[in-house]
Amino acid sequence: MALRVPKAELPTELSENMIKQLGAVAEPVEVVWHSPKVATSNLEFSAKLAEWDEADASLKSFAHMAVATQVGCSWCLDVGYFQAQNQNLDPAKASQVPRWRESEAFTPLERDVLEYAEAMTHTPPTVTDEMYASLLDRLGPAAMVELTAYIAFVNMATRNNNANGISSQGFSDACEIPLATRPDTRVASSA
Repeated sequence: MALRVPKAELPTELSENMIKQLGAVAEPVEVVWHSPKVATSNLEFSAKLAEWDEADASLKSFAHMAVATQVGCSWCLDVGYFQAQNQNLDPAKASQVPRWRESEAFTPLERDVLEYAEAMTHTPPTVTDEMYASLLDRLGPAAMVELTAYIAFVNMATRNNNANGISSQGFSDACEIPLATRPDTRVASSA
């Protein structure tokens, strides 16, 4: 996929900070910088999300990757895997998120969070009362509200990247274990 709008020039300090954090300038920021107010708001809210600590970081990371897989945001999946490794999460498990239903790597709680992330991502959402209540019972109200808001933000970010034509920058190339590909669930039409 090609960028649908060219990259904007970022302020030097912002570019340098991203290079320190990620080793490269993030293309989504370069694209969205055509509207500095939108880009700045997005960066500020992303920073606030990083401070949230009610829900387990690995659950949020796996949820982010599940949303990215479903939406088709290769940039988010790529950087999500890179960040999971940098957060000392199990990279072998993180690599299996695109095929979590077929993988035996995940706990029942992780599977339920992945299913919830996908249900929130469907259009229209397919979250059920039972699904929500089960997670609420195990996570508690504060973590459940945080997880839900986190998944909602990730949906905005992944859809924004996808619509702007942003694709993987190769962040996960630095990781030892390659990301699993999502199984093809399309049904072949009969002739």
